Amino acid sequence: MTTFAPTISAGRPEDYDDIGRFLGVLFHHAVDPESHETERAIFEPERALLVRDGSELVASAAAYSRDLGVPGGEMPAAHVTLVGVAPTHRRQGLLSAMMRRQLREIHDAGREPVAVLWASEGRIYPRFGYGLAAQRLMINGETTELRLPAPTPDEGRLRLDRPADRQADLATVYDRVRGDRPGWSARDERWWRYVLTDPESQRSGATELRVVLHEGPDGVDGYGLFRTKSEWNNAGPKGVTTVEEVVAATPAAYRSIWRMLLSIDLTRQVVVRRAAVDEPLLRMVNEPRMLVAQMSDALWVRVVDVPAALAARRYATDVDVVVEVDDELLPENTGRWRLRGGPDKAECTRTDDPADLACDVRCLGELFLGGVGLGALADAGRVRELRPGALAAADPAFGWHRAASALEVF
Repeated sequence: MTTFAPTISAGRPEDYDDIGRFLGVLFHHAVDPESHETERAIFEPERALLVRDGSELVASAAAYSRDLGVPGGEMPAAHVTLVGVAPTHRRQGLLSAMMRRQLREIHDAGREPVAVLWASEGRIYPRFGYGLAAQRLMINGETTELRLPAPTPDEGRLRLDRPADRQADLATVYDRVRGDRPGWSARDERWWRYVLTDPESQRSGATELRVVLHEGPDGVDGYGLFRTKSEWNNAGPKGVTTVEEVVAATPAAYRSIWRMLLSIDLTRQVVVRRAAVDEPLLRMVNEPRMLVAQMSDALWVRVVDVPAALAARRYATDVDVVVEVDDELLPENTGRWRLRGGPDKAECTRTDDPADLACDVRCLGELFLGGVGLGALADAGRVRELRPGALAAADPAFGWHRAASALEVF
């Protein structure tokens, strides 16, 4: 019997076909040629890590280079993706080896203070220091009795169109709104093609992707991407509207777009997979219970460079706190760090001063986008208060006026 001695190698452009087939097997879906080619355009082979057994691909992990919205701005973040291990090669340490090497490479490159990912299963990534930084609401609502406030004079005009024909307008609105949304990732031309790719094989019997645009006094200031599916029973129509994303720069645009999406003829149900936990829709409809919103996880963040990461975001209130951090995988992060910051600037430096709080690096990831408070983490036994009063003093600073959210899976 031959012993398998795994070697992790860097990817090459020609590896993408193997990766696509490999992940199709792992995630139980067929490879669609249209989406496969779109995804090839965003593939960064030099950031892929591959393990082969002979010529067979048995494990992979990769990352995309994108900016991530954080409280008060944006920063480069490694968007980790294409992670998997063949069922024939599980329990051999391949995932651990790839994730450890990837973190080391991200840290040593010095460009991206954090990494971010979507987890197929939430129990996988905390052991590598990833913390749940943003949650989402999944809405599966009945629209028959849902009502929004009556239109106001400041609401503009709605237009329906094909998303690909209005990509420039969508990008303008998205970039206008994104700066105030922790968790939203930058989209260049390649990423817009990825978001708008709409192969028939992935529609589950629904229509092609459509867009409704809101035109305000200064032009397009909001859009909604959606599709519908026809269904009937003996009582009549019960079609479904699936909303992929609603991005609006003004409350008037947001109200107007949602009013249309909730009242499309012959539909009785609305499905949203990635709504924000502070989605304004919940505060606008006459019966929020009918939205049947369920909480789930969204983005997981791994702080790779503690001082660079904590200095890159802004804080809701002034803060001056010393945090003792433990990081088993990246020992450069272990130690005491003094964070001084506020709404306009921040700095984080190593210190020998006594610590006010203590936590592991996973906790810093959970805090990073403002999606959870220090108090909640302390109650969960994840943060220790070493100086009385430090927890209450620092907690407000880590929050933000917008909840962390994510519109797309990468």
